[in-house]
Amino acid sequence: MSIMTALSRFAADYRAARARQETERSIRSLPVEIQKDIGWPEAYRHNTVNKVVTGGWC
Repeated sequence: MSIMTALSRFAADYRAARARQETERSIRSLPVEIQKDIGWPEAYRHNTVNKVVTGGWC
């Protein structure tokens, strides 16, 4: 793996983590009733509990 490949992977992982954080922040800013309607946070927890994270940003 070249240094550029490693840096590219690092940057992609960082962008993905930031996008997840921004999405979570947006959803948490919604009223509680709407969060319940979309299944937040139960759906989020269900989808992330068993994930194996390859990078260190999650």
